[in-house]
Amino acid sequence: MKQTLTTLFIFFVTNFFAQQITVLDAESGKPIGGATLTNQSKVKNEVTNDDGKASVDAFADDEVIYFSHVSYAEFITTKKLIIANNYQVYLSKFSEKLDEVVVSVLRNEAKRSRIAEQVEIIKAKQIAQISPQTSADLLANIPGIKVQKSQFGGGSPVLRGMESNRVLLVVDGVRLNNAIYRKGHLQNSITVAPFLLDKTEVVFGPTSVMYGSDALGGVIHYYTKTPKLSSEKKVKSSLFSRFSTINNEITNVVSAELSFPKWASFTSVSYTDFGDLVMGENRSHGFTDWGKVYFYSENVNGNYAENPTENKNTSLQRNTNHSQTDILQKFYVPFSKNTDFKFNIQYSTSSDIPRFDRLTEYKDGSLKFAEWNYGPQQRLLLSPQLKINPKKSWMQSGTITLGYQNIKESRIQRKFNSLERSYREEEVDVFSVNGDFMVTTAKNRNLGYGFEVAYNDVSSNSFGKVLQVENGNITGFDGDFAVQSRYPDGGSSYLSSALYVDYRQDLSKKSTLNTGARLTNTQLSATWLDDTFINLPQSDFDVSNTSLTATLGYVYKPNKTWQLNAVLSSGFRSPNLDDVGKVREKNGDVTVPNTQLKPEQAYSLEMGFFKYFNKRKFKAGVNAYYTLLTNYIYREDFMLNGSSTITYDGEEGNIVANVNKGEAYVAGFTASYFGKLSDKWTTSGSVTYTEGKAYDTNLPMSSIPPLFGNFDVNYKFSKFEAGANLRFNAKKNIEDYNLEEGIDNQNQTPIINPDAENDVDKYYGTPSWATVGLFTKYTVNKNFALQARLTNIFDEHYKEFASSISAPGRNLSLSLMANF
Repeated sequence: MKQTLTTLFIFFVTNFFAQQITVLDAESGKPIGGATLTNQSKVKNEVTNDDGKASVDAFADDEVIYFSHVSYAEFITTKKLIIANNYQVYLSKFSEKLDEVVVSVLRNEAKRSRIAEQVEIIKAKQIAQISPQTSADLLANIPGIKVQKSQFGGGSPVLRGMESNRVLLVVDGVRLNNAIYRKGHLQNSITVAPFLLDKTEVVFGPTSVMYGSDALGGVIHYYTKTPKLSSEKKVKSSLFSRFSTINNEITNVVSAELSFPKWASFTSVSYTDFGDLVMGENRSHGFTDWGKVYFYSENVNGNYAENPTENKNTSLQRNTNHSQTDILQKFYVPFSKNTDFKFNIQYSTSSDIPRFDRLTEYKDGSLKFAEWNYGPQQRLLLSPQLKINPKKSWMQSGTITLGYQNIKESRIQRKFNSLERSYREEEVDVFSVNGDFMVTTAKNRNLGYGFEVAYNDVSSNSFGKVLQVENGNITGFDGDFAVQSRYPDGGSSYLSSALYVDYRQDLSKKSTLNTGARLTNTQLSATWLDDTFINLPQSDFDVSNTSLTATLGYVYKPNKTWQLNAVLSSGFRSPNLDDVGKVREKNGDVTVPNTQLKPEQAYSLEMGFFKYFNKRKFKAGVNAYYTLLTNYIYREDFMLNGSSTITYDGEEGNIVANVNKGEAYVAGFTASYFGKLSDKWTTSGSVTYTEGKAYDTNLPMSSIPPLFGNFDVNYKFSKFEAGANLRFNAKKNIEDYNLEEGIDNQNQTPIINPDAENDVDKYYGTPSWATVGLFTKYTVNKNFALQARLTNIFDEHYKEFASSISAPGRNLSLSLMANF
């Protein structure tokens, strides 16, 4: 009995006074079981239990301890530092090593070294350094992405010559693309504020196996910030505040994170107010008048101006001002060790956003529109997500994501010399559910499978109001008139259902095989009621399409410094409501519905390689691709009821429609590098080239940007950071534009012969340009940091390819970052 009591006493004393640490996931704060602790000679070893705890009694205070886990990057520290950090160690799935970054492009996490597709990732620290005004500006800093702007309150990303509804936007696992995502230029990428993002992942090329329809050019996946658990109650708050000189932009972001052992919360509110944008003054391209704004409309804020107003500062782009508010609320509750629950609430809204390209459109020598605004763009997302880890033979882990989105858009326009203002309003309710599951069938063999269902309910309304004006002010309305709706006024629905399977296996230590397939069915229904302006062959239509897509990827690593990738993939895009049933006017062309559209298909071959240098601290590589489009959707002249013209908003217009064509190709490459020159210096850069042409018409494809790229060098020492940036864009000749669809906006390029009868002789194309920028940051202490960026130092005037608005001139932005 005495011996038993002695044993119990020793056990109690040993455990009571033992120095136990807890190993936690840096992203979620949950404990990590099975993590190994070793010293340099690997003589001492400990393993964390299911609660993430392990004893460090065997290690000396100054001894280096190596933490390793199959799912996490290696972490190195000392026992003394662990004690100073409250006996806690955080492991991250993201390592400084170039080949250890974990990505979620396959719906389930995988190391980049096992993925064949071209992937780019930009994380919160890089986002803070870039300090973009919008998420569209953030995307423009990612290698391989070009961004077009029709107005300042927007940004349409182009991936591999694909744009708008051929690029899939996703936020936290929920697709943003809906039934009215349009062809041409799409401005919805800005509805997620950049400083609410934890990271952004971009997958290039057709990824329809994992993400379904629309992902022809690639997938842009926004991941918003997520709260972390804590063994003790913690409250963290932060403030980001910025001022920019070029448009008097003021941005304020306030965030608060509550962390507890059983639940956590993250709240963030972002508000940005943009003034009118000033273009660059240095016209190295030689076109003295290009882009200047000589007249503008003062019909804002209830003011009525009968005629255009002369702009005294022609470099000031009037009617580019607007504001935007973004709110993120996220709750994180672990139901058990193997089950996590997250609830995601996002809300984004804007002021009226002036459509700059339409407000600078001329007719008969004068501005055409007195008003052309997007009404407040509103997006609400409610998304509960359940992550499970049953560790069964048929399911090791899984994620079920529910989503509800409510999107509201409107277009408000009125011409000069008219009191008639038209309104076109759209509302989309999207209900979705995704199930993504994974099982490890054997060592280094992973099987993924899942499903996706998304239902879109669309309502489209239109009406007109006759203004009542008194003493230069709009005092009310004096009557109503009928207006043609943009989409079917009887209501529309779009249902997408899919099943997919993905298999990934390491064939050897040097090679990995990825393969998968997806079966998708889409159902589109719509009803037109009003035939006052347009009489369609059928007022009700139903369109059903089924597509099977597949992918095959191969990764080969002949040694530790080389990696070769190859991908064969197919993709598709089913026509949505905007393709099939839209009515709208631009530059005298009126788009009308065509219910006979079929899905467009893409077949892509991608080859890539990269090499590590200097003990894997430096990486350089190239990704090249060739994509064949079949049955591609193209906008061209069209006949409706035997006529090629139609009356729209009181004017005669030429009828065009989306139709299926034959075959076309898009090909190109991105060469990039990233690495550490030393402990203090890093550098990165990329060059992207794209070309595209139709085999059947022998015409260039739309949305093909000229060669572009960037180079960066950064320095960091102690509390000080600095960097320099070069961005450049080659010329695009007018002969390389698609002059039929109008998507490339050739009329926004310099005019070289105003009397020419055709666009090839009239317009110049996109002039080449280059800009230089500087960056500096000083961390005052753990609570405060100051940052400054000077962009377009030489105040160059230029326009991004296919853009209507001139790019910002010389800009100084000053930022304050505070954490409490």
